[in-house]
Amino acid sequence: MAGRIPKQFIDDLILRTDIVDIIDAVIPLKKMGKNYGACCPFHEEKTPSFTVSPDKQFYHCFGCGAHGTAIGFLMEYEHMDFLEALADLASRAGLQVPTTEGSRPAVTQDFTRLAKVLEQADHFYRQQLRNHPEADGVIDYLKGRGLSGEIAAEFGLGFAPEGWDNLLQAVGTDEKIVVDLKIAGLVTQKDGGGHYDRFRNRIMFPIQDYRGRLVGFGGRVVGDGEPKYLNSPETPLFHKGRELYGLHKARDEIRQHKQALVVEGYMDVVALAQHGIRHAVASLGTAATRNHMERIFRYTPEVVFCFDGDRAGREAAWRALENALPVLEQGRQVSFLFLPEGEDPDSMVRSEGTEAFLQRITGAQALPDFLFARLADGIDLGRMDGRARLVELARPLVTQVPSGILRDMMVDRLAQLAQTDRLGLAPTESAPPRRPRATTRVKRPLQGSLVRHAISLLVQNPSLAHGVDGPEDLQGLDLPGLNLLCDLLSVAGERDKISTATLLEHFRGNEHHGHLEKLATEQHMVEDGALIREFQDTLLCLKVQRVEQTLDRLLVKAQHSPEELEQINRLYRQREDYKTQRTKR
Repeated sequence: MAGRIPKQFIDDLILRTDIVDIIDAVIPLKKMGKNYGACCPFHEEKTPSFTVSPDKQFYHCFGCGAHGTAIGFLMEYEHMDFLEALADLASRAGLQVPTTEGSRPAVTQDFTRLAKVLEQADHFYRQQLRNHPEADGVIDYLKGRGLSGEIAAEFGLGFAPEGWDNLLQAVGTDEKIVVDLKIAGLVTQKDGGGHYDRFRNRIMFPIQDYRGRLVGFGGRVVGDGEPKYLNSPETPLFHKGRELYGLHKARDEIRQHKQALVVEGYMDVVALAQHGIRHAVASLGTAATRNHMERIFRYTPEVVFCFDGDRAGREAAWRALENALPVLEQGRQVSFLFLPEGEDPDSMVRSEGTEAFLQRITGAQALPDFLFARLADGIDLGRMDGRARLVELARPLVTQVPSGILRDMMVDRLAQLAQTDRLGLAPTESAPPRRPRATTRVKRPLQGSLVRHAISLLVQNPSLAHGVDGPEDLQGLDLPGLNLLCDLLSVAGERDKISTATLLEHFRGNEHHGHLEKLATEQHMVEDGALIREFQDTLLCLKVQRVEQTLDRLLVKAQHSPEELEQINRLYRQREDYKTQRTKR
């Protein structure tokens, strides 16, 4: 995949990116000597073993082995694919991701321009809530829902007044601006030409991503219009399957409570915050996706979904359950809270108060209980064929749960309900601690050798390639990994400024990428001041081996041509020259 993006762009992007800033934005780092440290985000630990090197632009955990570049961190921690990670870093750097001809476009829009029109729209909506002649009715409505001016300001609530082109006229009708407004999902094109505002007569809720960047809007209709809720469409900045409303504001509270409450609407999030319940987030017009789950589980091991108790609410809960099953790794918990029919978190917390609502959360139904109760509903478990029917319904769901204790216990529970131990679902061993996702696997690991040592030194200190001759003197040496070493020397030697991250990203998609990342984490007993000599001595030893291999091949021959005799003499001189160079060091 990396081959679709020009290598030079990736090099430039890594140079403009500081991995410390990227990781510190989501995991507070502390200075530890020349590096930074924190408790590892990929496994549970009390003593920090996660380090970030600003020199190498590389992170590594000495506990679980997690490691990688800034791009790798986004891919693992945020579960982005390679193109998404590139686009994320590019948007932070104010760049546009180019592609080679014939490849799938990674990013086609200028993120900076889209962000600007979103900010202008946000400013316009907030002004309208303060100044528009119809704003008094909207403010009265919000007060009637129990919201204060302070909470409305904290969440940036605004108002899109009735009318077809209020936003258009306020932001500008210049052709380029209109195009940006359309791409950002703020205006819609008319069938007969022209454009009109997407949001009209609605209370506006700005939607931020997990870093706090404005990416879209949600609008609740004022009155009884349809649709009741309207979100921004999918745009280069906004993807509803990835974003959760309120996560940026709630993530610290989620960590503190060790629990996230997922509700259905943004009004619920704001209302709960008004009553002191600030660990709630909302999906945006879609069932909670696997991506949503993974993002929430980065902050807490426990998620509680809160739904209306009607049929629609239970169907939504079931979709959330199906998406949650594959991510229920060891230690994670998912529960479901069903409210009385006709109620939502907003109405419930206002009617019964904060403490009573929190008590409801403690009584939420565990996912396994909800799963088996739902599947058993309408099945006569007193009949043998009824129990067989339950097993057939449960089997494809239970097998989605990752191997571990929870899956074993769910298999045991199903066996009890079905009154049989013949489920065709063998118990599994407990799952090992979660480790970072490997994007590639090396096909032939390098052995403990001079080649491996040279590669490890070079990966960790790519500038070493600037002080040596090119790889030509190593060509022809028959050792595992030699071609990889030559490639590394060529790549590193061609670039004036190069870090470990830049070198590793050049080899993303290569069969050796995973092994190179591991070598980047190795500890050497070589002091910084001796690195150049150590590396050059290693290369000299390899050059001697190359000469000796060539001599061995020539000397086994019974007779030699004049040209071969000259080559043998030249190789002897070359070997002695290499040995002399080592002696002088």
